[in-house]
Amino acid sequence: MRSRTIVATPPGSTIREQLQMRGMSQKEFAQRMGLTQKHTSHVINGEVTLTPAVAMKLESVLDIPAEFWMNLEGIYRAKLLRAQEEEQMDDEHALLKLLPYNELAKLGWVEDTKELVKKICNLRRFFEVANLTLLDGARIPGIAYRKLTTKETIDYKLVAWSQKAKLEARKIQTRRINLQMLESILPQLRLMTMQDPKAFFPVLKESLSNCGVALVVLQHIGGSFLHGATFFDGDKIVLGVTIRGKDADKFWFSLFHEIGHILKGHIGKPEAAYNEETANKFAADMLIQPDQYASFVSHGDFSRKKVRAFAQMSDIDCGIVVGRLQNDKIIEHNQLNDLKIKYLLT
Repeated sequence: MRSRTIVATPPGSTIREQLQMRGMSQKEFAQRMGLTQKHTSHVINGEVTLTPAVAMKLESVLDIPAEFWMNLEGIYRAKLLRAQEEEQMDDEHALLKLLPYNELAKLGWVEDTKELVKKICNLRRFFEVANLTLLDGARIPGIAYRKLTTKETIDYKLVAWSQKAKLEARKIQTRRINLQMLESILPQLRLMTMQDPKAFFPVLKESLSNCGVALVVLQHIGGSFLHGATFFDGDKIVLGVTIRGKDADKFWFSLFHEIGHILKGHIGKPEAAYNEETANKFAADMLIQPDQYASFVSHGDFSRKKVRAFAQMSDIDCGIVVGRLQNDKIIEHNQLNDLKIKYLLT
């Protein structure tokens, strides 16, 4: 077998040379070996493993030590594997161009290296596949996620980010999935928006884990436009959130957006089976009551004083109100940003 840089030659080639030197036919050789002509042909062509028993026969018939033949067999099998591996890697090289290796290395999720072979091996371990060509079959099924674009070019970034969330979620112990309990604690989670992350984050993780949900907060992969993703992993639900720009309002909206996917029964289903707008509305309405928000907007006064007063009245972080107004294009994205706070959770 030949690959791009490796030639794997079976011991049978040496056997054939010995027969030619002796003027011995393959039929006679088979008779002297006590093997069928078919099996002898397979040995010579490297189609079957040359066993120690056959090596001992070769020693008697050709007067060449059995150890010599076993050594040739070992070298052949090793080169055969390397040649097959090289052929597979040629296919994987094409996939490597689609995978965000440099971004993963910057985040410390894989080892930083310039060598293509090492990159492929590192990605295999990261994605837990024997070959990167198997990646499509190893994708997390029924994943629901929040992102700012639907371009296919970022799909592998979603796959990589979700895989890291899956790996991190394995470290989190959860109770059995209980959606009724999850729904019941939403008001408590909402009140956490007013607290310091050092105080609320451990409580938030524990509260969700008691509902069977493993919360994972990860840095985002550059160019992915991803805010969060939710999926089943064994007997738990993984809820992954990324903080883009570390903005607290984006964290809370993404968190409630993903909880919306869970409670609306979106996870475990094809993406076409649900609408992202449903999860968006769930998050928006949970964070700010629709009737209160509509009343506030109708007055048309979005000064710092009024925004602060509305947030205090609504028991919600002021930055979340600002983010909502910006998203709804009621105020510009450069307005009132000083009212927003940032988190350092990763």
